[in-house]
Parts: sequence; C-alpha cells; structure tokens
Amino acid sequence: MRLSQLCGKTLRESPADAETDSHRLLVRAGFIRPLLAGVYTYLHLGWRTVHKIEAIVREEMNAAGGQEITMPVLQPREMWAQSGREAAFGPVLFHLRDRRQHTLVLAPTAEEVVTALAAVEVRSYRDLPLRLYQIGVKCRDEVRPRGGVIRLREFLMKDLYSFDADEAGLEVSLQKMIQAYQNIFRRCGVTVFMIEADPGAIGGTGSKEFAAPCAAGEDTMLRCPSGDYAANQETAELRKVPTAQVQDDLLPLAEVATPGVKTIATLAQFLGIKESQTLKAVFYTAIYADRQEVVFGVIRGDLDVNEVKFKNRLGCLELRLATDEEVAAAGLVAGSASPLGLQGLKVVADDSITLGANFVAGANKPDTHVRHVNYPRDFRVDILGDIALARPGDLCPRCGQPLEAVRGVEMGHVFKLGTKYSEVFGATFLDKDGVQKPLVMGCYGIGLERLMAVAVEQNHDDKGIAWPPAIAPYQIHLCALGMDNPAVAQAAEQLYAELEAHGLEVLFDDRLESPGVKFNDADLIGLPLRLTVSARTLKAEGVEARLRRQREAVLLPRAQVLAQVQALLPQAVN
Repeated sequence: MRLSQLCGKTLRESPADAETDSHRLLVRAGFIRPLLAGVYTYLHLGWRTVHKIEAIVREEMNAAGGQEITMPVLQPREMWAQSGREAAFGPVLFHLRDRRQHTLVLAPTAEEVVTALAAVEVRSYRDLPLRLYQIGVKCRDEVRPRGGVIRLREFLMKDLYSFDADEAGLEVSLQKMIQAYQNIFRRCGVTVFMIEADPGAIGGTGSKEFAAPCAAGEDTMLRCPSGDYAANQETAELRKVPTAQVQDDLLPLAEVATPGVKTIATLAQFLGIKESQTLKAVFYTAIYADRQEVVFGVIRGDLDVNEVKFKNRLGCLELRLATDEEVAAAGLVAGSASPLGLQGLKVVADDSITLGANFVAGANKPDTHVRHVNYPRDFRVDILGDIALARPGDLCPRCGQPLEAVRGVEMGHVFKLGTKYSEVFGATFLDKDGVQKPLVMGCYGIGLERLMAVAVEQNHDDKGIAWPPAIAPYQIHLCALGMDNPAVAQAAEQLYAELEAHGLEVLFDDRLESPGVKFNDADLIGLPLRLTVSARTLKAEGVEARLRRQREAVLLPRAQVLAQVQALLPQAVN
C-alpha cells in the first residue's frame, strides 16, 4: 500500500475529546474516525488490524471445536420479553419498529436467538457437545461511550455459545474457552489476568472475566499479591475480621442521646468507639418488572455496601439510593435508623453483623442511638449474606494478605448459563435413556475493537503506537527519503516490489515529505519494522532498518535485505 494513496491521513493534533492514549493515537494515526458518540468508521489501517484480530479469534475458536455461524442483528422483541431480559437491559437495549409496527431490537448479544436455534437443531445427546460462534455487530445504547473504541454503542464482538448434556460437559467447554482466550490475548500481545466477575444482565454462574491492566481502565480489579485470588471489585470478597467483642456476653439495650450525630464516623468519635462496633443503615429503592420498593440495608460500620452484590441478593432489575422523599415515606429516620423493631420493609444484612456483639445502632428517632444491639436477639433480617464492598488494603479471602487495586479493562467474559435459557425456550435433548432434558449452556464473549484499543494502551510510547507484530496492519514501513531523486525513487520502488513479491506486507511512504515528517509518521503508525532508502543508504549500498521497539537503526547490505528482513520478522508471525 502506498501512503500517498492511503485514505486516512495522520494528524498532528489529538482529538479534543480524547480521554485515553488509544483514542488519541488511533485517531491521530489514521486508524479510526468518529461519526457520533460511541460509533466509529474504521479506515484502511484500522480495519486491517481488526481483521487480523478476527483471524486469530477465528483460528482459536475453530481449534476449540467451534462452528462459525451468523445470527441476525434484528431480533424480535418478543424473544427478549420471553427471557425477561428486556427489562434487565432496560434503556441499553435499542428498539425500533418496522413498517408493520412490529417492535424489534438491535442485538446487544444473542443468547435468545442461539437458544431458539438449538431448540430446533439439537435432538439427541449424540448432537452434543455443540459450540456455535459468530463474529458480528452488536448494539448497546451505553449511557456514556468512552475511550474511543473501548466502550462503544456499535461494536464487533465474537460470541460463542456451548451446549452440553450436563455440568461436567459444560466444565469441559468452559476450560476449552479459557485456554482459547489465553491463546488469543497472548497472540495479540495483550497482557491479561483472569478474575472473578459479576455476570450482569447475561445471568448464570461461574462468571470469569479476562481483565487487561491499563490506566485507561474503567474497572477496579482487586488481587492478592500471592496470585491466588483476583476479582472485579463489583464481586470481590474480603476476609472480615471479627471485632474484639465477646459473643456470649450480650448486654441489655440502652439508649444514648447523640445530638447532631448523623454519620458513622461522628458516632464513633462521639462515643469513643471503633467504627467496627457500630451498625450502618443504608436505604435503597429496588426496581422489579412489576413494582418497586424501599429496602433497608445493614452492615457493620467499618464496611461499605457493594451495590452490585446487594442487587444480586435481591434479584431486582435495578437498584438506586432511595430519595429523601422515599425515606421519609417509609418512616425511616435518616442518621438514626436501624433494623430494631422495623416493620413493613425488607431487610438485607451483611454477614459482618454476625462477627461481633453489642453494636451501637440507630434508635429510629432523631438524635438517639442504642447501645448493645445484637443479632439475632434484637432484630430480624430477610436476607443475610455478603454485601460488603472489598477495598484496597482489605484482606484476601484466601490467604489474608492485603488486596491490591489495579485499574483495568474487561477484555473477555465467560459464563456458565446452565439451563437458564434452555428451559425458557424449550431447548431440550434426549439422553441415553430416552429422557428429555434441558441443554446445559455456556457463553463466551470478546470485543474485537476493544482488544485493538487495549493493545495500543499496553504498547505505545511518547512517539506513537508500537503494534504487537501479529496484529499490526502491515509488517514493514518503507520510507523513501527524497522521492524527487530518480535514483532513490527507483531503488525504493524496486525494494517495494521485491518485498511484496515475497509475501511481505509493506506500507510504502512514497510521499514528497521531509525525513522528519516521514519518521514521525512511521513512529506514530507503529509498524514493527521500518526500512529507509535514501541517497545516503544508496551510497553505502544498503538499506537502513529499525525495529519499532528499538532506538538504534542498522544498515543492511542491499543484496541481503530480503534475507535479513525475513530474519527480523519471525516475531511478526504467530
């Protein structure tokens, strides 16, 4: 490809709205152009990189037993209502009407469609295991698209769905996908680690996320320095240390005046106790498909509520902090509330309330608290479990070492769906005994453009991108310095033709530009190897070569250029 003919010029200035290095560099280097928020056009260089990622993904999916298919982007709304996920996705789901006023959705994922397909195609255990995948466009009306192509409203995703006869078969499919994902990220030059994660609107259990550490990440990952535990903060656990209180010495309740005390910090200071000796009250509004209700949460005072865990405990579609009006309507006294004597509200409690005794809690009247509150002696709960937010410095649930925080980007996600969808859509099979059973499912997704962006986040310097060789749009950036010199032009054209004739991918900078402009553009675009032809190299009967990741250039004898280039580029081969 000649740079003079390339659609997509390099830019000197970064886009004003660029929040991340990948956004800034992909726009400046001529890989992408914005159309509207969260929607991009991919220029020639960008699309070549996406295609290379796609080829790697396809090879690994095929090697893991996947069969490639394609499913519609337009899907009937009724399928989403049937699965219950129309409400779960909420405003993220794009709706539209056709000319017959039939409501359709633009697919954000394909569990419904692929399960309905399996219900038709799978008859017997002999048809299993079955692993179907596609690489196609998905649409989600994200509240805040960000980071260039890290979070999009229209994006390219690989989603594979496994169908097995039982949980043991599902585990085999899951492990095959985990290995395939590790292969994909390694081949694409992206560092990831696998963590525990929340399944979100997809549902299911055993959710694992492949997270790429980078400063542009919108997620916080917590991991143990020993390497035996890592999780997204949304789902991370922590080791909760019991308080020093004696569990069997339960003292009688005693009210205490606390004028002006509204927070746990001021309560602990006012009474001269630790925050871990208090109970914290939180109020949420839980929204379901058919109703909403104010829910009372209680947790030990030194901990914070994890709203994702809280939402999952309730099984609601949406969770938000209750408004002042909702709190007042529920009869709650903000700043002095507790579950003591509470009637008519669902109570969700963190299990930390069992790791201590004689707590201080609100008295449910202004400026008053109660000492020596104990569970279950003094109050009831409807749901008891882990709803605590793990934070950096909290103790690892496995070994007790302090957890470390890492910013990261979700790169891939694998889920055990079980029979969640197969039961809804009647996707069954006859087992060896002739008994009809629901298919056991898993799903596995990777965003291709996000993978490209994170590859840039992890592989760049102050001059530009430094592409991992396997996904670089071209292998070689050929710079001709002084194309108005006939000898240089002839030598560069000959070298270009020779390299391409031997199957090498070359971006040929044949423009009449200064050496500074050409070298800056080469560094910005970031191909693995730069070759330079100039009057100086012709005089030395050679070609200058420099790997993008190295500072120093070397002079290759012209007669040996092809062999030496092929020796320099094995790293560009998978």
